[in-house]
Amino acid sequence: MTSNLKEYTGHFYLSAGECNPQGEMPLPLLINRLIEVATMHANLWGVGFERLISENQGWVLSRVTVEMTRYPHVNEDYTVTTWIEDYNRHFSQRNMEICDAQGNTLGFARTIWVVINFKTRESVDISQLSYISDNVTDHPCPIAPQGRLKPFEPTREEKLKFAYTDIDFNGHVNTVRYIEHIMNCFDMETYNSSLLKRMEIAFTKESLYGQEASLLINDSDPHDARVNIDIDNVTHVKSRLVFEPRR
Repeated sequence: MTSNLKEYTGHFYLSAGECNPQGEMPLPLLINRLIEVATMHANLWGVGFERLISENQGWVLSRVTVEMTRYPHVNEDYTVTTWIEDYNRHFSQRNMEICDAQGNTLGFARTIWVVINFKTRESVDISQLSYISDNVTDHPCPIAPQGRLKPFEPTREEKLKFAYTDIDFNGHVNTVRYIEHIMNCFDMETYNSSLLKRMEIAFTKESLYGQEASLLINDSDPHDARVNIDIDNVTHVKSRLVFEPRR
């Protein structure tokens, strides 16, 4: 791992056991890496899990946008670098760059984080956290910010019930598990023939163990699909998946 106060870089290796059927890094693992480097950077500032949990608080992802030219391949070294672009009293905007071992950019990510109080489940004002304003950087992130994910008419629907392995330490459904469920709405041929170029996901309401959910899918445009996760007709997760034909 390498770091300074404004940026943090994690160094990783993609083993065969971590790959998807196409021999690439799966998006859920990439999201795990983004969360990992964000956590390590926060720990470097002294505002990671140990500090916040003492006040019954914690960082929670609100939005993630990932756009990749390609994903790391099996047996490949890669890095993930993170930095803060902006923040306000409600949100911190943390960006990431994914590179290969030679320093070539493979993709970027934009993430929005909030701090919540685990007792009230409400967001906490982070404007008083001076370490954020002191370490904002102008490191560019060229991918477009996440757009507004508008309502849509589903073309099909799948059902699921959140189980034990879906739940994380915070007591709600884990970010990565949402993404796995969304990606599983598409078949093997979709991923054999197309690269998941961009994914946008917004978390609007917590989901809990045992809840039954509907995955509402619109893939009338196979290259620009939408999937929402609803519980009792209330949307908990919104997502957009942009595919491009493999070369």
